[in-house]
Amino acid sequence: MGQAGMAEAAVRYLRTAGAQPVEALPRPELRCVGEDERAPVDQAEFRRVLGNFATGVTVVTAPATDSGTPPAGFACQSFSSLSLDPPLVAFMVGRTSTTWPRIARAGVFCVNVLGAHQGELCRGFAVSGRDKFTGVAYDASPASGSPRLAGALAWIDCTIHAVHTGGDHLIVVGRVEALGTGEDEGGAPLVFHRGRFV
Repeated sequence: MGQAGMAEAAVRYLRTAGAQPVEALPRPELRCVGEDERAPVDQAEFRRVLGNFATGVTVVTAPATDSGTPPAGFACQSFSSLSLDPPLVAFMVGRTSTTWPRIARAGVFCVNVLGAHQGELCRGFAVSGRDKFTGVAYDASPASGSPRLAGALAWIDCTIHAVHTGGDHLIVVGRVEALGTGEDEGGAPLVFHRGRFV
């Protein structure tokens, strides 16, 4: 049984068992390390060790909110499915991102799951301070109108459901309104491992 099947079975079981809602745990006390304190983990070592975890690569897009401006988009590795019922996904974005405020203003986004052939496209969306959509083929996703990139393996069209703090990042939860696969549904994904595409 696949992950989706296991999740569906768990939801069915909890419904038939009359399970009570789970109480949320209190939020832990989080704070930045002070100037006069030593960080518990060296940042370079943190990146090196966690770089051993291979991830897929996405581009999160949103429609333009002001006339005469391009759509918003950025390359994102930290994307995950979150909930089957209701259908939720999540991505993480740095608090210093200049693209995130534009996505937040739009209130919607589309996650484009990149294929192995889209490394250069990903690099273009990883650069800040320019129109990332120049020369990029896309159409409008059906629910939000966010850019749906040509050649992507899959797309997930969402409205922003919640935003949580997570240290120097934000955890953005989206409610899935529409989704689908591209023409190359069985194609290989773009994978990032140890600082490079593999």
